[in-house]
Amino acid sequence: MSKIILLMGAPGAGKGTQARLLQERRALPQISTGDIFRALAQTQSSRADEVRAIQQAGCLIPDDLVIRVVEERTSRPDCERGYVLDGFPRTAAQAEILEGLAARQGKSLVAILIEVPSVLLEKRMTGRRSCPVCGEIYNVFFRPPKNDSRCDLHPTAELMHRADDNEDKVRVRLETFRRETAPVLEYYERTARLHRVDGTRDPEQIYSAIEFIVNGDHMITTA
Repeated sequence: MSKIILLMGAPGAGKGTQARLLQERRALPQISTGDIFRALAQTQSSRADEVRAIQQAGCLIPDDLVIRVVEERTSRPDCERGYVLDGFPRTAAQAEILEGLAARQGKSLVAILIEVPSVLLEKRMTGRRSCPVCGEIYNVFFRPPKNDSRCDLHPTAELMHRADDNEDKVRVRLETFRRETAPVLEYYERTARLHRVDGTRDPEQIYSAIEFIVNGDHMITTA
């Protein structure tokens, strides 16, 4: 049975890297609800008008609209063998709705949380620096450049530090993640389907652990 992989992790946990590896090595598309709605809002359609009106009112997009958009996107041929969900479900109610979608698509659910201690997450984010020319990423704590403020590959390029990577904003982002994700994690824990992966290891080791879970998850089915 093909699988829907729910890959979860706090900002800085390395979720993006693992989603990219799953996409490259297992040919599984990464489905981001944020990307879907941003792209939809740029189109001219009745649904786009509905999304824009909700966003302009400063309201959250209702669950029924989210699941309709997710179902439309995941019904495409590239999702037949499974897919990775990013940004959905965000609530226990959405997790329950997803059960119905998985059943209709004949897929099983695999929920994976990449765990990293908060102290390490803060260093990963506050220490990040990037080259404006080539996009190379450095970290002043773990992978510093040869020159404190210049890219190794482009010595004239001064490294950039994202405005939201300062200590105060990073802590707010982490607390928001914990608060918003807790109900979803509890939902999958109650149904014994939450797998935890040590995110402090090398990316290849993390990927191997995720592969093991996905490949060996044949006993897990939708509720």
